[in-house]
Amino acid sequence: MIYEDGGVTDVTGRGAEIDIRPISDKRGRAAFVDLGRAFSDRLEHFVPQIRSEQLELVDPDKNPFFAHARVQLFIAMRGGKPVGRISAHIDELALAMSADQGFGPGTGFFGYFDAEDEAVARALLETAQGWLRGEGMTRVMGPISLSIWEEPGLLVSGQDHRPMLMMGHHPAHYAGWIEAAGYTRAKTLYTYDLNIAKPFGPLLQRIIQSGHKNARINIRQVDKSRWDEEVAIILGILNDAWSDNWGFVPFTPQEVAYAGKKLRPLIFEELNMIAELDGRPVAFMLTWPDINDALAKIKGKLFPFGWITMLRWLRHPKGAGMRVPLMGVLKELHNSRMASQLAFMMIEEIRQHASGKFGSSRGELGWVLEDNQGMNAIADAIESKVNREYVIYERAL
Repeated sequence: MIYEDGGVTDVTGRGAEIDIRPISDKRGRAAFVDLGRAFSDRLEHFVPQIRSEQLELVDPDKNPFFAHARVQLFIAMRGGKPVGRISAHIDELALAMSADQGFGPGTGFFGYFDAEDEAVARALLETAQGWLRGEGMTRVMGPISLSIWEEPGLLVSGQDHRPMLMMGHHPAHYAGWIEAAGYTRAKTLYTYDLNIAKPFGPLLQRIIQSGHKNARINIRQVDKSRWDEEVAIILGILNDAWSDNWGFVPFTPQEVAYAGKKLRPLIFEELNMIAELDGRPVAFMLTWPDINDALAKIKGKLFPFGWITMLRWLRHPKGAGMRVPLMGVLKELHNSRMASQLAFMMIEEIRQHASGKFGSSRGELGWVLEDNQGMNAIADAIESKVNREYVIYERAL
């Protein structure tokens, strides 16, 4: 049997023929999620996530990604035991993008990749490729699980420390298995580690102070009492700022509402900024306390008593790491001194609150595309260092 009491308890079994089974029902999705959790439990520094949240992401009735995507999940069996999993999916919004931006016509994806050994890995990849080919795709990219806005890329460097929220954590040997199956690197994504207890140097302080003296500039906190309006402002800037970026896929209104509701508990006004120029919003920066700090303590389990720890942490995440997952500046300001100045001003405002009110010492920026010169230059200027690298692979079908 694949399923036992709604979960998977063993990922062993070698020497028998590999059987890849498509998953399409609620019970199968639960087994798919639990198999991934079983693989992840083996990894040093992995932080267990809340199971119900993981189930939502693969549920077509709950995750609005499915409204514009075709998804097929697979579990690999050998000797009667589950030994791997993979998703194959097609995002209609990604198909509509220009090929110059990374995706475009004919591009399908694989994600949620876990395998007991290289033979299983090869069988899973070939199965995903076959499904995508049958759907008319001519190229596959991955791992992306499931949306580019969720967990993109395979961790190839940085396994020696714990990931922050919404960043994947994978064993180093997966890269070799994927590359041996004919995949090449399409893009590398970086995250940057920053000591936020340390003030910035004199040059950046002068740039920041100059901005504060400029009557045209106003850096303000996000107002949670007007949450829906603020989300709309941020989304407008994001879709403009990122619209030419590699891998960009626009958010749908349903996805905005879904993400806004789920992430609202992690929004502390002092850690999220909107920059205004002449009274008009032109830039934003979001910062989330790293909920993995709390999840590590409760081992991803809210019951019976983990919810108490979680509620206390959400009221005041003292000492938590801070992740900057998204920032953007309107395209009209790209490659200008103003864009950099606004970024430095928002970073400094958030840094002071994070280190002062919340007692935080570590921040993480990212992910950042390897060829995003503007963001990489900002990361260098604030003396942050690359601490994790993720790779998105591709191959022709």
